[in-house]
Amino acid sequence: MPQHINAQQLPGDEAVPAAEPHAGHLPPDRAIETQADLSAEINALADAYARALKDGGAVETQPRLDYPPYRSSILRHPTKSLHHADPETIELYSPAFGHQDVHALESDLTIQHNGEPQGERIIVAGKVLDGDGRPVAGQLVEIWQANAAGRYIHKRDQHPAPLDPNFTGIGRCITGPDGSYRFTTIKPGAYPWKNHLNAWRPAHIHFSMFGTEFTQRIITQMYFPGDQLFPLDPIYQTIVDQDARDRLVAKYDHSLTEPEWALGYTWDIVLTGPKRTWTENEALGAEGDEE
Repeated sequence: MPQHINAQQLPGDEAVPAAEPHAGHLPPDRAIETQADLSAEINALADAYARALKDGGAVETQPRLDYPPYRSSILRHPTKSLHHADPETIELYSPAFGHQDVHALESDLTIQHNGEPQGERIIVAGKVLDGDGRPVAGQLVEIWQANAAGRYIHKRDQHPAPLDPNFTGIGRCITGPDGSYRFTTIKPGAYPWKNHLNAWRPAHIHFSMFGTEFTQRIITQMYFPGDQLFPLDPIYQTIVDQDARDRLVAKYDHSLTEPEWALGYTWDIVLTGPKRTWTENEALGAEGDEE
C-alpha cells in the first residue's frame, strides 16, 4: 500500500527550510494554551467527524485547510482572490539544494562531513508512483530534517539542543527506472514548537518533488511508526480520518535493514489519483484536492 504524507509549503528564501518556528528555552507561561487545551479541541473535532461518518458523511482523506488546533493553519492557504504570477519569477525564488547534476553520494547524509554524525543510522527507501501505480522515473527528490537531537541547522531554529558538526540534514537523489529512491540518514529527533505550551512535533523527514518544473513542486513529511506524539500533534491531526493518517507513516522493513549498520523503513509517494500524497495545493485551493 503506498504511503501518503504530509505537505507544507515553505518560504522560498530558506536554503534549509525549517518546518515550524521552534520554541526558545523560555519559562512556562500559565496564560499560554496547554496541551490539554489543544487535545480537547482535537478530540472534539475527531468526535464530530466520527458522527458525520455515522450519518453518511464523506470520508476525508485530505487535511483540512482550516484546522483550529493548528493555530497558524489559517496562514498556510489563500484567503483572497488569486493573481497570476510570472512562472520564471517564481522559479527564481524556489529553493533547491544544489545547482549541479545530482551525484549518487548526495543520497547518503551520513558521509557529507569529516566525521560520523550522532544518532541512529537509518535507510529510507520507496518508490514515486502515479495514481495508477506506475513508476515515475527521473524525478528529483530532496529531503531535509532535524538531527538526532531535534535541531535544524537554520537561523530560525533556536531550540536549545546541540548542533551536530557532522550532520547538515539535507540530501537528494533521482528516482530510478522503477521510480525508486533511497536515502541513508540519521533518525531525526522530536522538537518543540510554538503552537501551544509544551508543543512537540513527532519525528519526521521532509520530502520535496518538483514534477517537470519548479512550479509543480510539492513538499511533504514522512513519519515513523509508533510515535507517541501522534495524538498530540495538530499538524498530523489535520487529517481527521484515521486510515488516511496511517498512510502518513513509513513502515519498518527488516529486509531493507542492513546487519550491524542501519534500520530500514519503506515509504511510497503517490503523485495523483484518490490515494495521492497529501499536499496543500495552494494554486488550486480546496478544488485541487477533489481530483
